[in-house]
Amino acid sequence: MKKQSLKQVITSGDMIVAPGIYDMISALIADQMGFGALYVTGYGTVASYMGIPDAGLATYTDMLNRISRFSELTTTPIIADADTGYGGLLNVANTVKGYEKAGIAAIQLEDQEFPKKCGHTPGRKVIPAEDMVQKIQVACDSRKSDEFLIVARTDARSSLGIDEAIERAQLYADAGADIIFVESPESEEEMKKICDSVNKPTLANLVPGGRTPMLPARQLQEIGYAIAIHPVTGFLAAARSLEKSYSCLREGGDLDKSLDLYPFAKFNELIGFPEIWDFDKRYAK
Repeated sequence: MKKQSLKQVITSGDMIVAPGIYDMISALIADQMGFGALYVTGYGTVASYMGIPDAGLATYTDMLNRISRFSELTTTPIIADADTGYGGLLNVANTVKGYEKAGIAAIQLEDQEFPKKCGHTPGRKVIPAEDMVQKIQVACDSRKSDEFLIVARTDARSSLGIDEAIERAQLYADAGADIIFVESPESEEEMKKICDSVNKPTLANLVPGGRTPMLPARQLQEIGYAIAIHPVTGFLAAARSLEKSYSCLREGGDLDKSLDLYPFAKFNELIGFPEIWDFDKRYAK
């Protein structure tokens, strides 16, 4: 089944809610649920793959290996985090080419200094706006198709204020970015000001316990957003479930009957065991 382009989904006018995916189990489950897009969270992917913070330690190769597999086994358009582009302008060009070749629908690039820090965490610093404008121009020139979208993220709000963040957002939109992502607005008023000030589709990042108000999709669309990503919901839910189930085992060796476990038979179907069994029936001696 051919993937619909993210540009087509955005053009439809429907609000896109994109859950965060971080490993193949989360990707396969999210892919079958009818979302308009999936979002590869750098935080969750680095945590699940390397067990370390998302602090600029994962490389382009680390991420490309993961996103390529996500794209290969899903049919939903994928927005993928690419940090700062993993280096200078030449690195940005190479990253864009690699992500597009992997089948990703949109690449997210941010204006943080290297090494970057995860959004909604303290101490984020940004590069000069003109340097980020160059990165966006290189990204646009390096893609083969304008169906492959460039998401420009600014982290200027937390260190330089909302006005500077909006000014950067406008510059990035003028430079050719297809989607604008102002990280960490701190009120509904700021969120509306962002959407009213930018002439491109805007993206909201919703993190429980983060700086931005947790608003439902309907309200976000009324404010003016086109996309809402929920990067941490999946792995926080999984971590809580693992903690609870492992605690039951540790405390008594029995699983609490109140645990709501994913059915084993359904999980076998999710990861493709029926195809293996059919193969064995045809060819196994």
